[in-house]
Amino acid sequence: MADAAVSGTRTTQSASRVLVAADKFKGSLTAVEVAERVTAGLRRVVPDLVVEALPVADGGDGTVAAAVAAGFERREVRVTGPLGDDVTAAYALRGDTAVVEMAEASGLQRLPDGVFAPLTASTYGSGELLRAALDAGARTIVFGVGGSATTDGGAGMLSALGARFLKADGEPVAPGGGGLAELASADLSALDPRLGSVEFVLASDVDNPLTGPKGAPAVYGPQKGASPEDVERLDAALAHFAKVLEGVVGPRAAEYAASPGAGAAGGIGYGALLLGAGFRPGIEVMLDVLGFAAALERADLVITGEGSLDEQTLHGKAPAGVAAAARAADKEVVAVCGRLALPPEVLGRAGIRRAYALTDLEPDVARCIADAGPILESTAERIARDFLS
Repeated sequence: MADAAVSGTRTTQSASRVLVAADKFKGSLTAVEVAERVTAGLRRVVPDLVVEALPVADGGDGTVAAAVAAGFERREVRVTGPLGDDVTAAYALRGDTAVVEMAEASGLQRLPDGVFAPLTASTYGSGELLRAALDAGARTIVFGVGGSATTDGGAGMLSALGARFLKADGEPVAPGGGGLAELASADLSALDPRLGSVEFVLASDVDNPLTGPKGAPAVYGPQKGASPEDVERLDAALAHFAKVLEGVVGPRAAEYAASPGAGAAGGIGYGALLLGAGFRPGIEVMLDVLGFAAALERADLVITGEGSLDEQTLHGKAPAGVAAAARAADKEVVAVCGRLALPPEVLGRAGIRRAYALTDLEPDVARCIADAGPILESTAERIARDFLS
């Protein structure tokens, strides 16, 4: 596919300072590696070019890595993985602000290859990560959610923070969304009191409600190995979970279940809302946390991107957020991607002047994935020749 351009000729002066603010190429390159490869390609054409790298993320997997690249300290802690085994997960801390990524503890990346557990995978470890951030003195917690292996409505996370979810016989319900079907009572009285004194931000790129046709089980359950029967069971169990909680915390339990973001990451968004979190689009939050505005002010040209520029990109993904902010600051934006599935006029409306796909240089998608780094460097050389020389 040829690169897409809003117009055929350049009308702006060559840039002297470039900001690379791209997300990961999933399955090929981290956001940090994307920035490194783009920088290398640009400097082959313009050796003395000033390039500032600011890897970005939208709240899903890669969020902690982006924060660390921006100067946050990486902290590691042993927590409970989605299947109940111990895993080493990381969060990021700078001053009293923590960036916690639920996928670090409860993501699909924590499952063995080919293994899914849609009914039993738990977010308990995500709650342990939040507790570790509180122990470290965090007063603001950005909770990035996405890429989950779980569909438990955040019940596991809440349990790790002190909540109790019991069956009729007084025993705890089984881990995972499936176990919530047996929920008889909930006790939130022992939730960690520190949660009431922190700014808690739920950062996600999806705005689904908890249940229903657009809810977490129906939309995302199949990605986690849920069969149609599993989806029905999970949807009913989460609806029951919300109903029981309504008896504990009142009407707001039902309101939260229907709120945008409640269905994020298998419904962990719902649990976060119950804890008092405010929902914001993940890329907006992360741009604030990473100091994007100041970096943008210093730049003449912005390069963003992700593995696939497609219709989903326009709905809260990192490149769309970067482009919107850059356009508001009257900065020119180009994008890099592995695959391009948006026409020039759509890119233009999103604030992207031109998009360069790896498949322009290597039509074989498998080779693009395997050799993404060198191909991206060559793609960056094209950008330098078009916009910087």
